[in-house]
Amino acid sequence: MSFSGKYQLEWVLLKLGKYFRIGLPDDLIQKGKDLKSISEIEQDGDNFKVTVTTGGKVIVNTFTIGQETELDSITGEKIKGVVQREGNKLKVSMEGIESVTEWVDEDTIVNTMTVGDIVYKRISKRV
Repeated sequence: MSFSGKYQLEWVLLKLGKYFRIGLPDDLIQKGKDLKSISEIEQDGDNFKVTVTTGGKVIVNTFTIGQETELDSITGEKIKGVVQREGNKLKVSMEGIESVTEWVDEDTIVNTMTVGDIVYKRISKRV
């Protein structure tokens, strides 16, 4: 199974404590209305390159499964972590952030980031 492909963000789910909020706050929805987040994953064995483009902002991370790497966060900070593969999932822990990217089926990936009791889930479909 290969993660390789280009995926467009379809849905966001945010959980704050024990409450779920579907989507994002109205002001953020309005600001991001015309922005299409595209994730492109290139996989060559255990080596990955992930490019996320949102509007004019581009984040590129390269890593090898099981090796420490420095990853760019959505805030622009560089965070060290080791990405592990468990079946159809890529997992990484970075400074209190747990990130799991799951290949649900051939057309869907789900990225879940957890910080304490806050859960941010992004569902993307292959384009």
